[in-house]
Amino acid sequence: MRVRTGIATHGKSTVTLPVVECRTRTLDHPDARRLIAALQQEYVRRYGGEDASPIDVSEFVAPRGTFIVGYLDGMAMACGGWRAHDPGPEFTAGDAEVKRMYVVPVARGRGLSRILLVELERRAVAAGRRRLVLETGTPQPEAIGLYTSSGYSEIPRFGVYRCDAGSRCFGKLLPVAAQSAR
Repeated sequence: MRVRTGIATHGKSTVTLPVVECRTRTLDHPDARRLIAALQQEYVRRYGGEDASPIDVSEFVAPRGTFIVGYLDGMAMACGGWRAHDPGPEFTAGDAEVKRMYVVPVARGRGLSRILLVELERRAVAAGRRRLVLETGTPQPEAIGLYTSSGYSEIPRFGVYRCDAGSRCFGKLLPVAAQSAR
């Protein structure tokens, strides 16, 4: 799917966003593996170690999840996905968790993360998800800025980093998908 975002306004500024082709990929696709490896190195640089969250490739396959790679001029430049969670102590019915959001350094500042996030939200709505949740940390202020400016609100910490004071968790209620007329 090609995502053409055209011109966006932010305050009094007008910005032309790039045309990004968002392709569904598995976590073990070569482009996804390369981007995730780079993301893990980013975590090492920022946090001192790789992300310890348990990840299973099958969690990011429809209908319980998705993973996309964003291509700019045919090159894999960004990735992200979501996985559904069953109701339980930390999650409610319809929750899905955003994971592995990443943009390569040379492509940052061009709106790719926002384009990917909007596409992930669109796919989550289409799959009947009601809320997206995610975990990030204070060493990633630009991620926190992306999520808060995209309508995400801080929620109680969850997951493997729930006891980490630097962990920040966010959630966003999604619009209900329109039902087709019968």
